[in-house]
Amino acid sequence: MQRVITPEILDSADCPPREVGKSLCDLSRINRWFGGVATTRRLIDRVAAATGKKHFSLLEVAAGFGEVPKVAAQQLTRKGITLDVSLLDRAHSHLLPGNRSVVADALALPFPDRAFDLVSSSLFAHHLEPPELKRFASEALRVSRCAVLINDLIRHPLHLALVYAGFPLMRSYVSRVDGVASVRRAYVPEEMRQILLSDTEPRKVELSQHYLFRMGVIVWKKNN
Repeated sequence: MQRVITPEILDSADCPPREVGKSLCDLSRINRWFGGVATTRRLIDRVAAATGKKHFSLLEVAAGFGEVPKVAAQQLTRKGITLDVSLLDRAHSHLLPGNRSVVADALALPFPDRAFDLVSSSLFAHHLEPPELKRFASEALRVSRCAVLINDLIRHPLHLALVYAGFPLMRSYVSRVDGVASVRRAYVPEEMRQILLSDTEPRKVELSQHYLFRMGVIVWKKNN
């Protein structure tokens, strides 16, 4: 299955605010039910095991409602792991009030070097073309102390079929259109590895595959 670049409605400034909210609610449910939260939780657990740390400051990029780090943090407390979460998104309308959040560009993060232990993203990488993805990884590594975590989809014909089958679960037409586009735009693990390793600076990259065509990536900060 070839990668097809298709614009997503939620990325457009013309998406009606009501549909933005409905689609982000759909994404929250999808992440809870179909492996999104579990993938991020396992990536954080892996970093905790490798570093011996039990507390992490975490910047969630392209965060939307911030459901993934919020629920992952709740689940990780059972293992004695705590998260101090900050959210970043390009659009103020994507963020919920009451959270520690900032509106900014993920490719030009407005933070000093080593500002957070972890920089994480969920369902963001497939929105980026290879040069942008490399730039994001470099920028995220700059502001991280331990690692960058990428939680994204795996492109596969069966995954696409499952998205179509899941249309009745989606309340917004935006979710249905963008769900199909997301799978078509997604990378496969080897593509992701090659993109992240193709920069001039050597990196240690760990990839794992998770429930329902989810990919987990850890890009380690040098010396970790």
